[in-house]
Amino acid sequence: MTLRIACIHQGYELYGSDRSFAESVAALRQAYPSAEIEVVLPREGPIRGLLEGSASRIVIEPLWVLRRRDLPRLIATAPVVLPRAVLRAARRFRRCDLVYINTSVIVDHVLAARFFPGKALQHIHEIPEGATRTLLRRLVLWGRARLIFNSRATREAFEPPPGLPSDVIYNGVAGPADWAPTDYDGKRRLRVLMLGRINRIKGQEILLAALAALPAEIRGRIETRIVGSAFEDPGLEIALRESVTSAGLDSHVSVEPFLDDPTPLYRWADVVAVPSRRPESLGRVAIEAMAFGRPPLASAIGGLREVVEDGITGRLLPPGDAGALAQAFAEIVDKPDILAPMARAGRERFTALFSEQAVARAIAAVADDMLRQSPAGLR
Repeated sequence: MTLRIACIHQGYELYGSDRSFAESVAALRQAYPSAEIEVVLPREGPIRGLLEGSASRIVIEPLWVLRRRDLPRLIATAPVVLPRAVLRAARRFRRCDLVYINTSVIVDHVLAARFFPGKALQHIHEIPEGATRTLLRRLVLWGRARLIFNSRATREAFEPPPGLPSDVIYNGVAGPADWAPTDYDGKRRLRVLMLGRINRIKGQEILLAALAALPAEIRGRIETRIVGSAFEDPGLEIALRESVTSAGLDSHVSVEPFLDDPTPLYRWADVVAVPSRRPESLGRVAIEAMAFGRPPLASAIGGLREVVEDGITGRLLPPGDAGALAQAFAEIVDKPDILAPMARAGRERFTALFSEQAVARAIAAVADDMLRQSPAGLR
């Protein structure tokens, strides 16, 4: 009989979590080349292009995804919509041998997982806080899925009980084969890249404050690109551009829309700023930066502390501290030779811990273990 696998994702774009999902689907396809792999998305989007080579089919379905900005609507419609969504998920579990659930916020499939022991593999990529953390932790424990956490920091945030099977597997990233350290020598402008979704977590305002705090002579030797979009909220993008203007940084900073392929951005950059204000579960941008030989200047928070070795592969700075980030920029402008050793060490760390193939093997091993323990056995 044909092995049936379903892979459920809450997004449809090409940000870090979307790319990580596509890489997990590719890992399952590599492990089970003859399997029927159904991918489920909440709507059409650019992620489809990454999935078409791995998925047998892609299904668009109204998933019940817990998002903070949609909470009033979700609560209002839950009595009618959520039971239907859970029933759809249950039918999927019934016909599949393995259901891979990406993240903790796909509520319908996590609720249904409880009734199909041994079939659900849940991959958690976020570190919620406060009441959201309490709610999502209870939801995860209710589902009783086998858990993969993308960092030790993520696992610590969810505090899984000892009896619940779980693994820590870092996200895999397809790095370039033709990487090279930056050629920055202090004679031209230092090129600073910040890449990621525009929101309250990523810290674009910390980067702007750091640049504004620099002496004019040093600030004039730095060129910065902030690249990204807000999730269905163009008002945040407008506000960011207005902040650049109000800080007097128009001649130094450009705000640009998200690119599906960030490769040209990393090749342009000398360093990559990751000034996250709240915990990152891992920090894909910092990993990609090291893959390209671009030292990350990252907040010492969450999973970023597992990605970056301070002073060796990049810099770890106090979160929310614009002064510390400004000082790091000034040091690089003054001593550009510090970048090349960091670039080489970062590339070595990427290859050892975060390469696509190493992570694919780890995810496939967990899936293989689950399937061997299922009543039907591995097919």
